[in-house]
Amino acid sequence: LAAADPRVLALAAQVTESREQDIPLLLLKLKGILNSASLGCEESKKIKQDIYDYDLTQYCMLVLRQDHSRLRGGWATAAQLAEILSHCCVGLEVKEDPEEFCKKFLPSAVDNLLVLGRRLQARFIRAIKDEEKQDFLCWFQTVTDAICWLFGGHIQLAACVLQNDHFLQLLITDDVETAIIMMSVLHNILRVNSSVLLQVDEETLHSVLDELVYKLSSTTNPVIGNAATKLLLLVAKFCKQLVKLFTARYKGLKGLLSKQWTGKGFDRDLGQLLDLLYLEQSNGKREMQRQHQAACIIQANWRGFQTRKRLKKLPQAVTTLQRSFRAKREQKLQHLKKQKEDEALKLQMQLQRQRAMRLFHERQLALLEIIHASQVNKYMEEMEGKSALTIQRFWRGYRARRNFHQQRQSLKEYKAAVVIQRAACKFLEKRRRRRPLSPWKDPKGLTDEQRLALQQKVDDYIKLHPASQMSEEMSKELHMQAQEKLAQFLLRSRLDQRAAQRRETLLAQVNTDVELLMNAPGLAETTEKDVDIFMSRSIPVATKARQSHNTMLKYTRWPWWKKLGDEFVEDDVIPDDALNAELGTLFIGGRK
Repeated sequence: LAAADPRVLALAAQVTESREQDIPLLLLKLKGILNSASLGCEESKKIKQDIYDYDLTQYCMLVLRQDHSRLRGGWATAAQLAEILSHCCVGLEVKEDPEEFCKKFLPSAVDNLLVLGRRLQARFIRAIKDEEKQDFLCWFQTVTDAICWLFGGHIQLAACVLQNDHFLQLLITDDVETAIIMMSVLHNILRVNSSVLLQVDEETLHSVLDELVYKLSSTTNPVIGNAATKLLLLVAKFCKQLVKLFTARYKGLKGLLSKQWTGKGFDRDLGQLLDLLYLEQSNGKREMQRQHQAACIIQANWRGFQTRKRLKKLPQAVTTLQRSFRAKREQKLQHLKKQKEDEALKLQMQLQRQRAMRLFHERQLALLEIIHASQVNKYMEEMEGKSALTIQRFWRGYRARRNFHQQRQSLKEYKAAVVIQRAACKFLEKRRRRRPLSPWKDPKGLTDEQRLALQQKVDDYIKLHPASQMSEEMSKELHMQAQEKLAQFLLRSRLDQRAAQRRETLLAQVNTDVELLMNAPGLAETTEKDVDIFMSRSIPVATKARQSHNTMLKYTRWPWWKKLGDEFVEDDVIPDDALNAELGTLFIGGRK
């Protein structure tokens, strides 16, 4: 490897060892080092490589972002450093990590140069003296030339410059001198990369074109008009597809150019631009006419529909408007009234506070006149204590109210829980009162002697009858027996319950039948309806009842000799066996 340039090494050592405020002036020595070799030769490339390797270009970038109004050398040094930075970057071939140089270092250098340009532009606009304005304009021109030199050596930076927000801010200015310089920068960008406008995003493209058209429409300066016209012509020539954007986005551009800028000294460029615009218009005129006619038809139908709809809703709209107007007026009046009341209340409170303060001070002065001088300190201490207590009382009240407002929801939930608990307690108390009281009463309390005697008897019984030890198998067997007995008891209780229910049902049925028989009229008074009550709807039951009745009639008609064994039986009593045989399945009153 070839040795590094000793001048670069010495300068890097000085920059490293120097103070921060001396670095800008030391970096100006790079200009002499760069000018010592002819542009494009191997020696120049070697020097630029050494400057980059020893981070002197990074130092230049860092210095450019500082406020040079507080540094030695001022803005003139900043402009020279911008020029040095651009010359160091153009023609430099980085061998180690070229991707970082192209994608990080160069965009950062462009951004720093544009930031410096914005600062110089702002100070140029604010400057009052002519000499000062001329200096700032010269330095601004130097910085813009450095930017042009930089993207001229690296074509990919043209899109980076165009998309930078600082570039758009520099272009959007009402100052004539800086605006002309920035439009020349834009002209150079288009010269270097003619398709750059197609590479940037749509928002950036529209912003640039909007600013150029705005400058044509907002100023009468022929220099601005010439520069803007040349830029639009250059855009139209290089990017044919953008001519359609001109005619579609800026419909009054042709009229503006022909009426306002004809005869201003650049009619040739103006005529070429108008020819391109009219040519594009003639190509799309027929399509535009058809679309215009279709749009007119759609708009006419839509307006008719909207008008008819609006006429139908007009009465309701008027009513709604009046109601809203009255409500708004009433709300405004209420607001004014409340505002006046608040102001009056505030004034009244202020007067009361002032009156209270005045009375308090008068009372204090009167008391101080009455109190002896030796008791003044004691009295003041007592008053301070009372004042502190009053302040604490008011503060605690305010804090309690604030906490109450904050905990209102939880307090509401707590009250609801209390109400629910109270209702539950009342319900449980009522249910407890409805239960029958047990006849068992608590035994009377035992004395100590009785308690000792009972304890002695229990101990003696335990000694005489010790508990038998039961094995685990016996315990399980006993448990199984207990479970079986419990299951039998539950089953038996369930069967007994069903039997009891059946007995109650039969008893109720018998009582009903007896009541029907007791309330039945005599045979002489019986009607068909009464007979129907005791007749069964079931044919077998009716047949069995008829057979039983005939049997009873036959028994009463038997001769005496057939009843010899029934001397001791009353005449009206029928033997149980016959009765059971005859009436075993008798239905009474339609029930079994």
